[in-house]
Amino acid sequence: MRLLISTVIAAALSATLAFADPLPSWEPGASKTAILDFVATVTDPASDDFVPVEDRIATFDNDGTLWAEQPVYFQLLFAINRLQAMAKDDPSILKDDVLTAAAKGDMKALAASGEKGLLEVIGATHSGLSVDEFKTYAREFLTTQKHPEKDMLYIDMTYQPMIELLTYLRDQGFSTYIVSGGGIDFMRSITQTAYNIPTQQVIGSSSKSTYTVAGDKPVIMKEPGILFIDDKTGKPVGIESHIGKRPILAVGNSDGDYQMLQWTTSGDGKRLGMIVHHTDAAREWAYDRDSHVGTLNKAMDDAPKFGWVLIDMKDDWSRIWSGGNE
Repeated sequence: MRLLISTVIAAALSATLAFADPLPSWEPGASKTAILDFVATVTDPASDDFVPVEDRIATFDNDGTLWAEQPVYFQLLFAINRLQAMAKDDPSILKDDVLTAAAKGDMKALAASGEKGLLEVIGATHSGLSVDEFKTYAREFLTTQKHPEKDMLYIDMTYQPMIELLTYLRDQGFSTYIVSGGGIDFMRSITQTAYNIPTQQVIGSSSKSTYTVAGDKPVIMKEPGILFIDDKTGKPVGIESHIGKRPILAVGNSDGDYQMLQWTTSGDGKRLGMIVHHTDAAREWAYDRDSHVGTLNKAMDDAPKFGWVLIDMKDDWSRIWSGGNE
């Protein structure tokens, strides 16, 4: 009798797990259905659209797709934080108006300096130290500092529905990659902890670097200057050079992801492109066409033509953040 009861319980548990919702923070609707139907089709050996495990490649933008990006990118907030700390030790590093404005947190003046000013701040705070040292600073910032508007740790501002999607895809034999315009070392400092994505599956923008030996220890040093921008047309190039295969699924949130989505969904066989549309002003932020960060214009207009799914954050997600309370 005891054996029979144990068998019944095990069978019931197995059935419960089999029918458990892999995407519990996604509301029923077109977006969730598109994901489930796509995965079911490409993983079914009997399907004409079956995709072998080795070709189940999924790529994700990071800023605005896996974690928040307002009012400015987390990496810029990190750079400002680091510049302030550096200026306390050596005020002379604030050698011009751009760096002075950044150290004061004057976002208006910093924005007015344009791309040149932003690159100056990045160069001043992201170079002259080893990659390992930089990752330590970045990881500490993301895990101990709070966002200026949401009063949440940055590490808690990843999107719970996207964490579930990443996990679901991996459970179904997908390899999940980050392909983002953010700095590759900045993202690699936290992706294993935040998304369970190892550093070798992170593609991002990179600065110049050099190999040197300090004492008797070989190190890779970060230097001023940009080596590669992993944005817009750079994303398919980064995918090809790092992965060597065209993804069958790609998710982004802005026009910076347009070419990655286009590259992914123009391939043969079953494909899925998705765009996170920021529509929730109450729980997160609402923005698209006119935003200075994460502008979504052309990609939103062309989504119907290419069959890209627009994920409505307000309606499609029952929960936003992976941490904190909503």
